Amino acid sequence: MDIVIKVLVIILVILVFFVAFYLYSIKPGKRRNTSYFEQKMYAHRGLHGGPVPENSLTAFGLARENGFGVELDVQMSKDGRLVVFHDGNLKRMCSIDGKLKNYTFDELKGFKLKDTDECIPSFEEVLDVLGDTDLICEIKGDNGARNYELCEKVYDQLKNYKGRFCIESFSPFLVKWFRKKHPEIIRGQLSCSFTDIQRMNPIVRFVMSNLMINIISRPDFVAYNHEDVRNPGFRLVKKLYKPFLVAWTAKGDKQQGHASKTFDSVIFEKDPPEAQGK
Repeated sequence: MDIVIKVLVIILVILVFFVAFYLYSIKPGKRRNTSYFEQKMYAHRGLHGGPVPENSLTAFGLARENGFGVELDVQMSKDGRLVVFHDGNLKRMCSIDGKLKNYTFDELKGFKLKDTDECIPSFEEVLDVLGDTDLICEIKGDNGARNYELCEKVYDQLKNYKGRFCIESFSPFLVKWFRKKHPEIIRGQLSCSFTDIQRMNPIVRFVMSNLMINIISRPDFVAYNHEDVRNPGFRLVKKLYKPFLVAWTAKGDKQQGHASKTFDSVIFEKDPPEAQGK
């Protein structure tokens, strides 16, 4: 009987340890003043649709003209230039089956976005177009989940930006870099349930979807897929720690209205004015 009790005690201690570790790991950073980002709408990759491609200068100009904030994606060319583009591969947007990081900036500027006259813009060009627009800057992990050169270059361009901005990433290591090097910048941890990625390691999926990566990034806000709000990790973080929450990506008025009930701010998609009704 004594042996059974000892075994049960050991099991209980182990369970308590893992529960405590889990709760500690999902904890965001101490909540700071994010009021200027709350209850706002951010155009996902600019205000695009119809003849206007995503992450294009026209899309960003339209978002600014219509009074929306902007969410965009930054990655780095082969020769170290910052460009605004979402996918790691160029095929969907440029009909070129190759990874963006394997092309120089000049080569990338020669590719057209969705058979339009729009080219892949540099980060600098986009910031000029945005002026003082509120900005959520996603730092892509396609150049490497720990590519701190990318972080340095993003910071060098954002530090003189006239508008209000924050950064976010799926990579907790890139978010952590900003926490350590530039803690004054509001930063967010991106995540979702990752159910659409078939080959993802199940352990990695569990850790990332349940926000255990917060132990690395300790973000100021959590940006989560608005369709995955039933995820137990997300629900626990929301209930226990009440962090600033950003929804991505709500499409159409119905999804936007639903997302706004759970999240503090919403990244959305809808057609630009000239494309609506076509």
